Amino acid sequence: MTGAAIMLIGLLTEALIGWPRPLFRAIGHPVTWIGKVIDLLDDWMNVEDADMGPRRTAGVIAALAVIAFCAELAVIITWLLPDSWVGVVIAGILAWPFIASRSLYNHVAAVARPLAAGDIAAARAAVSMIVGRDPNQLDEAGIARAALESLAENTSDGVVAPLFWGAIFGLPGIVGYKAINTLDSMIGHRTPRHEAFGWASARIDDIANLIPARLTGLLFAAVSGRFATAFAVMRRDAGNHRSPNAGWPEAAMAASLGVRLSGPRVYHDRVADEPWINGGAPDPGPEALHQGLRLYRKSMLALAAVLALLAATALI
Repeated sequence: MTGAAIMLIGLLTEALIGWPRPLFRAIGHPVTWIGKVIDLLDDWMNVEDADMGPRRTAGVIAALAVIAFCAELAVIITWLLPDSWVGVVIAGILAWPFIASRSLYNHVAAVARPLAAGDIAAARAAVSMIVGRDPNQLDEAGIARAALESLAENTSDGVVAPLFWGAIFGLPGIVGYKAINTLDSMIGHRTPRHEAFGWASARIDDIANLIPARLTGLLFAAVSGRFATAFAVMRRDAGNHRSPNAGWPEAAMAASLGVRLSGPRVYHDRVADEPWINGGAPDPGPEALHQGLRLYRKSMLALAAVLALLAATALI
């Protein structure tokens, strides 16, 4: 229950002020610090001339080392905090940068505004900041789909999952999870350099997001007013996604808004012929993107209420 209180403080702090630019310019961001450690290990341990087996083993060691280092540092900090509500508040403030509720909203809203105004060029530029597909190949519907998919998936990865593990394990839980997620973001992709070295990072991230992704889908469904429909589409279509986890929040988002997501898309060097999620529905447009942001806001309020309820039990 103390973990829930810590996460509630972190969530509310991030929702109110995000990560201010002056602070970023002064000290960077804790996730970028983790990224620098990952870069160092990638340069040192990922030997391109080595065979795939040794590179995969090196990747396992690197991933476990980063996760253990980050989590253990958080454990030490937790031990040093006062064993009181003062310590809980400090821990919540320390958890704040590992939650991305406000920044996620801002990034998607930056796509929604020009898209609604008919400025496709500006919408493409904004969506290129949050997805890897080629923005020049996206029409209005493609931009809206990409932004909604990013909103759904990153609600799980950037908000629900860190809060979930933080509520269970406190500050070490959220920091350890963020190390896992950052590893996957940086070296977990199937590129020639990281096919073997990033294998462990991708698999660990899949496991860490197994429960949170499904909880995110249920959260979207619960606040949508269309729970039965969203739940049915999740069960039917979540497995259509190439990711074992991302299909759950995306399917719930698609069904809640009455649109289709995923489907074929163009990356810079290839075409990914992905199946549709909620394929019988129409393509989303600017209004669906605004509706998705409203659904996201409702979800964040519901999530804060759940954390507050859990935290309140510590006072009983």
